[in-house]
Amino acid sequence: MVERDSRLAELMIEIVLTKFGPMPSSRFFRISCLLFPFCLCAVDLVAQQPPPASKASPSAAPTVFSPQTLSELKQVQKAAFESDYAYRQVAHLANNIGQRLSGSAQAAKAVEYVAAQLQAIGCDVHLEKVMVPHWVRGEETAALVQFPGQAPDTTQKIVLCALGGSVATPKEGIEAEVVVVKNFDELKSMPREKVAGKIMLFNYPFDKQMAAEGRGMQAYGEAVVYRSKGPSAAAKQGAVACLIRSVGQSEYRLPHTGLTTYAADTPKIPAAAVTAEDADLIANLVPQGPIKMKLILTPQTLPDVESANVIADIKGSEHPEQVVIVSGHLDSWDLGTGAIDDAAGVAVSMETANLIQKLHLKPKRTIRVIAWMNEENGEKGSKQYAKDHEKEISNHFAAMETDGGAGHPLGINMKAKPEVKKMFAPLADILQSSGAGMLELVEHCGADIEPLEKVGVPTFSPIQDSRFYFNYHHTAADTLDKIVPKELAENSAVVAVTVYALANMERPLPR
Repeated sequence: MVERDSRLAELMIEIVLTKFGPMPSSRFFRISCLLFPFCLCAVDLVAQQPPPASKASPSAAPTVFSPQTLSELKQVQKAAFESDYAYRQVAHLANNIGQRLSGSAQAAKAVEYVAAQLQAIGCDVHLEKVMVPHWVRGEETAALVQFPGQAPDTTQKIVLCALGGSVATPKEGIEAEVVVVKNFDELKSMPREKVAGKIMLFNYPFDKQMAAEGRGMQAYGEAVVYRSKGPSAAAKQGAVACLIRSVGQSEYRLPHTGLTTYAADTPKIPAAAVTAEDADLIANLVPQGPIKMKLILTPQTLPDVESANVIADIKGSEHPEQVVIVSGHLDSWDLGTGAIDDAAGVAVSMETANLIQKLHLKPKRTIRVIAWMNEENGEKGSKQYAKDHEKEISNHFAAMETDGGAGHPLGINMKAKPEVKKMFAPLADILQSSGAGMLELVEHCGADIEPLEKVGVPTFSPIQDSRFYFNYHHTAADTLDKIVPKELAENSAVVAVTVYALANMERPLPR
């Protein structure tokens, strides 16, 4: 207060003498009274101004993205919106090559195709060998041969598909009574004699309401445990085969395949997924009286096959030893043609390289496109990469994977230190122009980048609209028509902008 009053007095004297010159004290007093309110406001306004920041101030936040990088990110985003390159890649993988289950001729053709495409746009491309499982589906049929109210000489067809890795039934099939439980707790509460020698059905429903609210991945996580662990749980109680309700939200009598994992200490029994409608049919009939099913599954597990991860580098201009991965998985299940799972993820990763080359940009760090092999039934590709590059992991700056379809992107998931979210604020501002500015800290960003995640490499993935993804995921309906070109381009923009930003950051990411 004293300091302000002193400054006010000095200001008034300076103004009066400058304007009016020397004068009698009585006149000076009258003029000073008139000027007092204005001088008071001026002093207060000056006091409210923050002190000028010193360029060398230790409290100033270090730059994360240079003005040039931010300008280039906007160029990348605009070019992604206008490009159809990613869509053309999805179309070829889904329509021209088709399903790409590990070990198949189509998977081998996809490796060859993607490598050639990335080489054509100027990337440094090589293949890294990986041995993958070779499981073949075979015949899969089922029918209810005895049930309450049955007309003479009739059966009820049951629509199902073998789970990946399932063993076969005897050639003539299995004919046995069916028992139904909703969950593992209900199975454990049943006496063994009620399960032994029978076909077990886990009728655990996929939470469609949760998916409708945009939490499709969470709904999937809650239900998929029955696909992976159900067969061994049933075998421990003496079941001769295991069925699960399909893990998806579609109800168009489409079975949903996926990998099952047998426990080492239990017998392997045939395992299949039935459609939601047929699971309900069985569950409705069982309380009315005994029902019997005839089940035939003839899958085979053949010797492992040599395949490869496709690796394509754009060398960094300043830190070529530091690597930023952008990736998707090249293999798919065999019922559909793997458009959303995961030709889309491979395509947007290829588009990242395409856009950088097309715009003649020079990333500071090396950008590495990876088309992973064998995510669906073994993750052998990502595990082999982690093993082969173990000595270089410390130089992996970040890794990104797209494996959630091609729905409208909402932002970026990040498995990283909380401060990374603040560092990415300028990036979020750019992405928000297409409604993709969300930044979310998560515990997991992708199956193939998980080995890197576990050793501390910051990982990223696009946040995607998952409300409809599980209508088609792992079913015969995973085909090209499910890809919306505009939304695929939006995903390309999010991925390419994020990866280029990572490659050009002025600061290292905290670990």
